[in-house]
Amino acid sequence: MPGFYPIYEMNTDGSYKLDESGDRIYDFGSYRPSGSMANWNLPATLPLDKSERMKDEVSGRTFLEATIIEGLKFKTSFNFDLINYNTLDYTNPKLGPAKENGGGVSRMNTRTFSWTWNNIVTYDKTIGEHHFNVLAGVEAYSYRYDELTASRSKMAQPDMPELVVGSQLTGGSGYRIDYALVGYLTQALYDYQNKYFFSASYRRDGSSRFAPETRWGNFWSLGTSWRIDREEFMASTSDWLSALTLKMSYGAQGNDNLGTYYASKGLYTIVSNLGENALVSDRMATPNLKWETNLNFNVGIDFSLFNNRFSGSFDFFTRRSKDLLYSRPLAPSLGYGSIDENVGALKNTGIEMVLNGTIINQNGWVWKLGMNLTHYKNKVTDLPLKDMPQSGVNKLQVGRSVYDFYMIEWAGVDPENGDPLWYKDEVDANKNPTGKRVTTNDYDSADYYYINKSSLPKVYGGFNTSLSWKGFDLSAIFAYSIGGYIYNRDITMILHNGSLEGRDWSTEILKRWTPDNRYTDVPALSTTSNDWNSASTRFLQNNSYMRLKNLTLSYNLPKQWISKLSLSSVQVYVQGDNLFTIHRNQGLDPEQGITGITYYRYPAMRTISGGINVSF
Repeated sequence: MPGFYPIYEMNTDGSYKLDESGDRIYDFGSYRPSGSMANWNLPATLPLDKSERMKDEVSGRTFLEATIIEGLKFKTSFNFDLINYNTLDYTNPKLGPAKENGGGVSRMNTRTFSWTWNNIVTYDKTIGEHHFNVLAGVEAYSYRYDELTASRSKMAQPDMPELVVGSQLTGGSGYRIDYALVGYLTQALYDYQNKYFFSASYRRDGSSRFAPETRWGNFWSLGTSWRIDREEFMASTSDWLSALTLKMSYGAQGNDNLGTYYASKGLYTIVSNLGENALVSDRMATPNLKWETNLNFNVGIDFSLFNNRFSGSFDFFTRRSKDLLYSRPLAPSLGYGSIDENVGALKNTGIEMVLNGTIINQNGWVWKLGMNLTHYKNKVTDLPLKDMPQSGVNKLQVGRSVYDFYMIEWAGVDPENGDPLWYKDEVDANKNPTGKRVTTNDYDSADYYYINKSSLPKVYGGFNTSLSWKGFDLSAIFAYSIGGYIYNRDITMILHNGSLEGRDWSTEILKRWTPDNRYTDVPALSTTSNDWNSASTRFLQNNSYMRLKNLTLSYNLPKQWISKLSLSSVQVYVQGDNLFTIHRNQGLDPEQGITGITYYRYPAMRTISGGINVSF
């Protein structure tokens, strides 16, 4: 409950109103606008309401491995996960927002069951300086989700939060999701003199997301590597070079993830109007939809120095994606919001670097450092339409990144009257663009532009460090992202202009335009909406950050202390997770998805814990 809302009703002289028993009367704010928590008073209703969340989880992992003949093995494994989740939400009929309908109760039960079954045959053989490893097998995955919900109101017994007590049915629904994936695979590995390595793989995958005619996809990969340090001409480097490997690979991988488990089928919604039921088409059938294919090329080098004291790797990669799974927006007049298609092509290029090293290793002190970084670019290379429709804050265009922002551009605040301003294209008397841009205080007349900013970070990765001495160990893990922007919807939710009565403001409102403060970036207050908190570059913010993901201090008890207890090791530790974050945006959490839009995601929970690990 926001602090400026009174808990108890008050008289005009500031005293509390009292009931017949002399007790204070809770203020439920019926005078407040509906959007401003009218009829709510949590201190009053929380003792009478009820909310429960219960989850039961069962997991199983099992395998069987047998050696048929020397070098020939068979392994079967079966894993499953079962999750039952139940919720109960009850609002009492005595006080608060549910008083008018006699209270209410709702229940939801979900059941998720998934399993994976793998059967792999492997043959390993060495003939002289030749080594062979061949495998073949089948993988099967099944996923099933069931949901059942129901709600009732007008509770006959006010203190019994059960569905059976409600005399009026207010809702009820249920559905099921079934998904299956099966893959047949084979792989061959070969190396000569433990210096030259070759690999090849092939798999055929079938997904229930697609129609039977397009269900199967064929994917493959080829790879090779060379241990340069094992060549005779590298013998002179053996005193400092521990390993040096040149590697290269190329292959095709599939993707069937489109956000729906029934990608090829037409779906329907049952609606009711004035007692009459109808079946309404909700999703167009797409029987020609097929697997998305990603062609990946990678070349890199791995190295290790000074008896593996320092090591690292550098990789360059390109990824070409074709037959992209894409939900193309449709005109509302067609009756559908979008249609799923295989469209266009993308190209990603980038580099990855990993470095690890032991900085100090003497007199019982060991100090290790590690870091990794990734940088890549993204470009659209093919589209089915020259002018693709806008989707959120993005619009696909050949030659641009899918992460480029396409938005209305903020132009500041008019110093003369405090109106918000945006840019639009200037047109002449014949409505033809002049090539110039002008400002407007009408948000609906503003134009969309490609902004020279992307949600894709320039560099991202992490680094870690650890310091050890005589059984003590102090370690830290950091994550970081540099560059990349985000449209911050978290802040726009609290940046209203006064037209929403009863809601509080951000502290930015203290910088608003007034006749004495004409040059500012916050418009004047208004009792009517002027759209200043609508989507625009005004709320596009740099999303660079660094977060301490984990900090751990541990101590391993000496062997002579625990040997008498027949223990192999005893470790005492204390650790903190997500202890601090340095970031520039004003949202709740900088670790957002790469979509470029915040999504009401709360920051990772800061926790401090400790314990003892005992090994026998």
